[in-house]
Amino acid sequence: MWTLSQSRWAAHLDRAERIGILLYDTLSRGAALPEGVTVTLLGETDSARADEGEFQAISGLPSPAYVTIAPILPDATGGAGLAMAVISDGLQYRVAELPSRPGQRPEETLGQLTRLMARYCSHPQIIARPAAGEWRRVEAPSVWGCAAAPADMRLMAIVMGLVAVGVLFTLVANTAARFAGFAQALGTRRRVGAPDSYEAEGPAELRAIVDAVNSYLETERDQLAKRAVVLSGVSHDLGTPATRLRLRSTLIDDADLRGKFEADIDRMSAIIDSVLTYTHAELNVEDPRKLSLTALIEALVDDYQDLGHPVRLARVEPMVLRAGQSLFTSRRGQQVVEGAHRILVTARPVSIQRAVTNLVDNALKYGRRAELHLEATADMAMIMVEDASGMRSTEEIETLMAPFRRGDNAGASEGIGLGLSIVSTIALVHGGELRFELAPHGLRAVFAIPRQ
Repeated sequence: MWTLSQSRWAAHLDRAERIGILLYDTLSRGAALPEGVTVTLLGETDSARADEGEFQAISGLPSPAYVTIAPILPDATGGAGLAMAVISDGLQYRVAELPSRPGQRPEETLGQLTRLMARYCSHPQIIARPAAGEWRRVEAPSVWGCAAAPADMRLMAIVMGLVAVGVLFTLVANTAARFAGFAQALGTRRRVGAPDSYEAEGPAELRAIVDAVNSYLETERDQLAKRAVVLSGVSHDLGTPATRLRLRSTLIDDADLRGKFEADIDRMSAIIDSVLTYTHAELNVEDPRKLSLTALIEALVDDYQDLGHPVRLARVEPMVLRAGQSLFTSRRGQQVVEGAHRILVTARPVSIQRAVTNLVDNALKYGRRAELHLEATADMAMIMVEDASGMRSTEEIETLMAPFRRGDNAGASEGIGLGLSIVSTIALVHGGELRFELAPHGLRAVFAIPRQ
């Protein structure tokens, strides 16, 4: 559209220039009139006004009349000059800006002038007189009038181009937003309530990626389910021989040997149970629900204290709300909100209890005591377990989050190296994390999960 409009305007201006060149021959040499041009002689009164330079007073001109004096000078080759003025109803023409070159002929100058007149929407008339002749009125509305100009579609082309760019930008932005949204959803897929699969919407490339991710997630779930079935079968198959071994151990007269025999059976059963627990943590078999994290931790700490273990929950101070100063007194009111420390989360209570139990057991086993802290923000809830192990580095403990890894100080203590792996997995399936920090007397395990 832009190119078509440009070509039409170029043809319109070229035609006006050609007619201007021919018009010079008509005025100076009496040649035939160009097509679309009319020339009439001025009357005596109007001719006298033109002689005096009062062109705006000539009859038949628009009001107001804008006069542009544009004489055509003779050249060295004998081209005659023209006394000339252009009268328009809307503007004065900037003839000083017309292109010129050395040796330019008078007819070329007039052609440049008519080209300039055709460029603007106006209804101009030319009042001209050759060197030896009378004043004439030249009109050519079909050449340089508004009606002669082609429809200028360049503005429409610009608008349509901007609309097209806007549509393209919107499509690109929507596509980018879809990719970003899918990436964000995929990054939080382990959170409570996350979907098992994702909708394939958007461009073909995104749909292909979503389908591939859904296929991978389904394969992953199938593998975990098969692993759980296998381990459950192994646990069941080993349970019966273990029971028989335990019964037969009662026939052993040597109490010391019988105790070792039963300890091995207990250890074998504990290994199977730990592996099953780790697999179930990956499967997310427990349904999430809203619960008071504070009440859960308080009950857990009470159970440990009933058994005489050095476990305590740091007291959470009640929230104090202070009111603004009254207009009538300088005193400020305040309100103590009891129970404001109750932290509500949406989570899997059995999994959370298992994770905290593992952290407390580790603290008691390797750090002699466990002190629990609860903190919360608008988005996250943190359970912190501090010990008194005296460790001054978190690097070693972080490597123990891998399955079947035990520390150098484990010694002959019970366990197979899945405790921290289970805690880390439970944190991940809730969309959180397990990390370790240095505490005043040892290490602090931070179990952080989203509240929603």
